[in-house]
Amino acid sequence: MKHNFKELIVWKKSRDLVKDIYRISSTFPKEEIFGLTNQMRRASVSIPSNIAEGCGRGTDKQTNQFLNIAQGSSAELESQIFLACDLGFIDSQQQNKMLKQINEVQKMIRGFQSILIIK
Repeated sequence: MKHNFKELIVWKKSRDLVKDIYRISSTFPKEEIFGLTNQMRRASVSIPSNIAEGCGRGTDKQTNQFLNIAQGSSAELESQIFLACDLGFIDSQQQNKMLKQINEVQKMIRGFQSILIIK
């Protein structure tokens, strides 16, 4: 069954996460533009993109598969946030804020998946 991703709070929250990742990563050293900056931006963009793509698929099983990919991208981003802090590109307060946002999105994705499985 197709779902309208534009109505999903999880999609909206993941878009907010992308905006924050772009803002924070714009302060990273210029030599990181093709390194961690690019990786974090790609991982963050992958989250709402896969939610949207999954919702455009024909079955809940297909939707769930793309939600799994979104979860994987969120875990990748979570790891990259730790690295950014380890390297001194962000402070622990920024790290905690980003991790909280990521964890919220992850919980919402799992919640959406549980609805798909119950159907």
